Amino acid sequence: MGKEHHYNSRIVWTGAGEEGTKTYKSYGRDYTMEMDGKVPILGSSDPSFGGDPARHNPEDILVASASACHMLWYLHLCAVGGVTVLDYVDDAEGVMDEGEKNAPGRFTKIILRPRITITADSDPDKAAALHHPANEKCFIANSLNCEVAHEPTIIVEG
Repeated sequence: MGKEHHYNSRIVWTGAGEEGTKTYKSYGRDYTMEMDGKVPILGSSDPSFGGDPARHNPEDILVASASACHMLWYLHLCAVGGVTVLDYVDDAEGVMDEGEKNAPGRFTKIILRPRITITADSDPDKAAALHHPANEKCFIANSLNCEVAHEPTIIVEG
């Protein structure tokens, strides 16, 4: 086993209102995610489940986490592999199936669609190929039980 890292967070439910969970509609889905020394994240459930559309929901955060982890590994591999990245924007999408009446829902796929700009002296084929080892190294992707697909667009500067 490798070196262990520990991550702590605190979820504080802020949606009790006057009646708490007396009924399904009596309580709010709002909460705050707190990590020591960091700016809190205001969360709620997905609007489809009664949440506030202006707040982050767990599903958004999962997709963003997979995207960010992949990007950080990809940039590392480019830096050590001689590919100079100038810009990276990922329009990631998660696909979630709510499941049937007695079956649990789950994410079935996360699709990363990074648009990457590299310098003219960098190899675009190598830039595209580095997504595979980045996915293999991504801690988040390795922790999920759904496919994490990649549809990169490589743009050569100039």
